[in-house]
Amino acid sequence: MSINGPAQREGFDPPENCRLAIPKKGRLYEKVTKMLKGAGIEFRREARLDVALCVGKPITLVFLPAADIAKYVGEGNVDIGVTGQDIVKESGVKVNEIMELGFGKCKLCVQAPVKKNIKSVEELAGGRIVTSFPTVTKQFFNEYDKKLGKQTSVKFVSGSVEAACGLGLADAVVDLVETGTTMRAAGLEVVHEILETQAILISNPQTTHQDIVDMLKRRLDGYITATKFVMVMYNVSVNNLEDACAITPGKRSPTVTALDDPNFKAVSALVATKEVSEKMDKLHEMGATDILVFDVHNSLM
Repeated sequence: MSINGPAQREGFDPPENCRLAIPKKGRLYEKVTKMLKGAGIEFRREARLDVALCVGKPITLVFLPAADIAKYVGEGNVDIGVTGQDIVKESGVKVNEIMELGFGKCKLCVQAPVKKNIKSVEELAGGRIVTSFPTVTKQFFNEYDKKLGKQTSVKFVSGSVEAACGLGLADAVVDLVETGTTMRAAGLEVVHEILETQAILISNPQTTHQDIVDMLKRRLDGYITATKFVMVMYNVSVNNLEDACAITPGKRSPTVTALDDPNFKAVSALVATKEVSEKMDKLHEMGATDILVFDVHNSLM
């Protein structure tokens, strides 16, 4: 694979830049671009171009189909990419998995018609399987084929996998399940979970831009932490300080600051967003005052 075209010829992709591939459209595109903005990676994408330069950083963003990103990274056409763990496994390329990004979570599952009441994968071995993940599916069923002396037929389709059983094309399918709504609407149920997946940051093992890989990981770690936590600040008496710090221990430890009144201390600590209301109640009940909550826009830990 190679990345060539008008964008390169017109100088939009300086050869010394680190190339970062992200999904070109859809929900993943929206989530990734929001994350990059939160991490201080800014860019302006020209109309009809799938390449953009980052502001103030030697990074070229390349917008690609999510299903192709792992191959581009693995073959060294781009240095870094954001794609799903399922895509990396299906592509069969060697990449460094830098970090999980916490979104795009779903499961790759064997699914069969509810009316067939299939209870185990063994019942499907030797049958017809339709999927968008033929490599992973063949690897999975090979184990059962060897054990049972059967030959499972695995056929690839690029979309609407869930319709294959209803159309008589398959005995079962292997497809991603997020909420299960599409699966249930097609009259299917999960027989077996093959793997869990989510969006991840990957890099080519031979990249010459390891410094940018490290910088990006550091910034994304900070941004992800910021989205999960808020800063809680309050005043508390010295007598209750230990109990208050037990309620808000922070990521490592709370910050305790002296006040003009020697009988009180000011405390600040990171608190998980989903726990903040409960912890505010506990602080109030044990005598803390002036309890304030602040959003955290970014962080470095």
